[in-house]
Amino acid sequence: MDIVIRPAREEDLEAAGRISVEAFVGGGFTSPDSQYVGLLRDTARRAREAELLVAAAPADGFEVVGCVTFAAGGTEWADIATPEEGEIRMLATAAAARGRGVGEALVRACVARSRELGLAGMAFSTRPDMTAAHRIYERLGFRRTPERDWSPYPGADLLVYTMAF
Repeated sequence: MDIVIRPAREEDLEAAGRISVEAFVGGGFTSPDSQYVGLLRDTARRAREAELLVAAAPADGFEVVGCVTFAAGGTEWADIATPEEGEIRMLATAAAARGRGVGEALVRACVARSRELGLAGMAFSTRPDMTAAHRIYERLGFRRTPERDWSPYPGADLLVYTMAF
């Protein structure tokens, strides 16, 4: 699949929000009544306050098939990254595009963005049951960093992956 990774445009926001909710709620990772669903859907805010990247496929004029929020450490959208690291948030691929390299392309774009900003590496959180994403991270050279694992609230245990440049 030919994929173009680029900053989200106004016309991409609705599709990116739908894909995010579909991936997290439809994938069973987030409850449909969770407050997190509002953040997933609010791609305009993510694009305004962080960097929202989309994966576009050439079908029908470059249809959005995935998205990710990139945040530099120390900014509002960075949960775990230090000021010297970049962070991946809300990585999502449309169901019809899974297994075709979309997630990997988005992660690679975040690594490239971190390097472009002169950061020393990356750190981000993931749920223990997001095993398909874990395989991508490990294949790209990220390593589990259990000493940085955390919970945003009781019962929501998150794993941390890091990469130093």
